[in-house]
Amino acid sequence: MKYCFGVDIGGTSVKIGLFCEDGRVIDKWEIKTRTEKEGVNILPDIAASLKKKMEEKKMQKEEIVGIGMGVPAPITEEGIVNGTANLGWGYKNVKEEMEQLTGIYTATGNDANVAALGEMWLGGGRGHKNMIMVTLGTGVGGGIIINGKILTGEHGAGGEIGHLCVNYDEKEQCGCGSFGCLEQYASATGITRLAKKKLAETSEKTILRNGPVNAKTVFDAVKEGDAVAKDIAAEFGRYLGYALANLAVATDPAVFVIGGGVSKAGKVLLPFVEKPYKERAFFANANTEFALAELGNDAGICGAAKLVLG
Repeated sequence: MKYCFGVDIGGTSVKIGLFCEDGRVIDKWEIKTRTEKEGVNILPDIAASLKKKMEEKKMQKEEIVGIGMGVPAPITEEGIVNGTANLGWGYKNVKEEMEQLTGIYTATGNDANVAALGEMWLGGGRGHKNMIMVTLGTGVGGGIIINGKILTGEHGAGGEIGHLCVNYDEKEQCGCGSFGCLEQYASATGITRLAKKKLAETSEKTILRNGPVNAKTVFDAVKEGDAVAKDIAAEFGRYLGYALANLAVATDPAVFVIGGGVSKAGKVLLPFVEKPYKERAFFANANTEFALAELGNDAGICGAAKLVLG
C-alpha cells in the first residue's frame, strides 16, 4: 500500500492529512502556523510533523508517493510564490524547499484551487472533470478545474474570480485596490454591505431590524419568508449569477460548487444564484448544475492529496 500527505497551509494553522492512494483518510491533524520572522519556520515545522507521523505509523519514505500542498497565495506550477498576504513569505520556491527538507516529491497549488480539486474528487463536484468552485467567505475565492486539472495561469492567479468586475459604477474600493469586484457584493462582508444599504433605503418591516445584520441573519430571515431579506438575497444572487454566466462561456463547466461560510445557509441559497445565471447564460451553458460544497475544512487536504495522486 502507498500513501501520501495532503497539507493545507493557513494563516493560523496548517491542516495535514495522511491518505491512502484510493483517497481514504488514515489520519488528520493540525499544527500552528508560525508566521513570525517572515514565516521561516513554516515549512520546517511541516516537515518535522510529517516525519513524526511517519515514525508513529512506522512508515518508510519509500511508501510515501508524495506531499501535496495548498498555499494561500498565487503560486506557479513550478511551486514559486512571490509574496503572501498572511504568511510573511516574499519570494519562495515552496516545492524545492519542501523536497529538500523531506526528500519526498512535492506538488503545490493555490489553496482555493486545491480546495476545488478536493471537491471535484470527493465532494460536491464528484463525477465531473470540468468545474468551478466559488468560496463565499470573508472574501470570494474560486478554483477552476478543466479536464480534471487546476487552471493555474501564467502567474499562479488563475481562478481569482472574486476580482471579476461586476459593477463599473462602484465608488468604494475593494481590498485588492480596484472597484466593483464581485467580492464586494457576494462575500459575507459584501452581503452585509448590501443588507445595510437596503435597510437604510427602505421603511419596510423586516426582522433584520431586530438584531445583528450579517450574511447568516439575512439567509435566516429568507428562510422565515422575510420580503426584505429576499430582496437582499436576490441582489447578491444577481451579481454572482451574472458573473458565473460570464465565466461559463469561457470555461464551460459541468457544475458550479458553492462553498465557504455563506454556503452554510444551505440549499435555500442556490435558487437566488441559479435564476439570474440562467437569465444570462449562453445557451450551451444553460443547464450547468449547481451544488453545495461537501467537504468543509477537509477540502484543502483532500485536494492537496489529489495533486500528488493525479
